[in-house]
Amino acid sequence: MTTPIDAVLYTGATHVTGGRDGAARSTDGKLDVRLSRPGSAGPGTNPEQLFAAGWSACFIGALGLAAHAQGVALPADVAIDAEVDLAKAGEGFVLRARLNVSLPGLAPETARALVEAAHQTCPYSKATRGNIDVELNLI
Repeated sequence: MTTPIDAVLYTGATHVTGGRDGAARSTDGKLDVRLSRPGSAGPGTNPEQLFAAGWSACFIGALGLAAHAQGVALPADVAIDAEVDLAKAGEGFVLRARLNVSLPGLAPETARALVEAAHQTCPYSKATRGNIDVELNLI
């Protein structure tokens, strides 16, 4: 099922060569990274790290929206330690993720409510929902 789109707000566009041992560059030149296989001694990052960084940044934005909607001040030092596993499952590969969210100074029940609300609105969370195992942890 696809969601009807009212307006496209932004399109991220990249050009990748060489796969996991290659390079990725955005069409605007703001992203220009070498890629290496996960766990290798190669000089570049990998898709799992990039996915973890993108999801975390987006999730923090969703936390801000949730905090505003709930009348809560989001701590200035909110942080996410994201872990994205590349795993073997049968004959194929799957991803699994943990978002370890730090909301210092907030009561645990308030923090949990913000994390759950953010997980419902974050586009990365929506894209992965029902497709990969995701743990949301308060740290």
